[in-house]
Amino acid sequence: MVSLSTWFRYIAHKFEYSVSLSWKSYTIGQITDREVGDAIWKNLFQGKLTYLHWSKGEEMAPTIGGQGGTLLVRKLPSTDPTRVFVGDVVVMKDPENSDNYLVRRLAAVEGYEMVSVDEKDEPFVLEKDECWVTSDNESLKPKEAKDSRTFGPVPMTNIVGRVIYEMRTAVDHGPVQNSHFGMRKDSPVLEVELDVDEMAKSARS
Repeated sequence: MVSLSTWFRYIAHKFEYSVSLSWKSYTIGQITDREVGDAIWKNLFQGKLTYLHWSKGEEMAPTIGGQGGTLLVRKLPSTDPTRVFVGDVVVMKDPENSDNYLVRRLAAVEGYEMVSVDEKDEPFVLEKDECWVTSDNESLKPKEAKDSRTFGPVPMTNIVGRVIYEMRTAVDHGPVQNSHFGMRKDSPVLEVELDVDEMAKSARS
């Protein structure tokens, strides 16, 4: 049973998401200023803050199973260091193929100084709206891991969501370890929107 305080926090998150989404639509000219209010209410009462994403590959093992799994992903209408945090597992557009999506861990954001293991490489600072992502599987070589060690910094705008739950099998599932801030923000969303039966059906289909 979801508590009243959790519902209030969940509704607050939905309202924030609705405002962000509607403002985004307004700034790119999809809706007029008169339609902003209607769009906010429509986004608030329709749809969810999460979606299901199928992941495969060993890049994020052991956090996410190498055999593949169904992930519950929290949608992020905009991505900046106040909404997505270092330590979060994120879904992002592949910088080398925009039709593809990668699951990686956010390792650094704008302002972080990056130092290479190769002494010939000069240290550099991530610029505004840039981030650095890594795979969790330490046994993979950089090229196999397909992360920022091979393609470099990526725009924060490539991030579309934060992974909050994984189902490997009907009996092997649980929340994904993110940053403290990310997990605190996502706890009411996870409590209200997690549907293990729906995830199991998705995994079988």
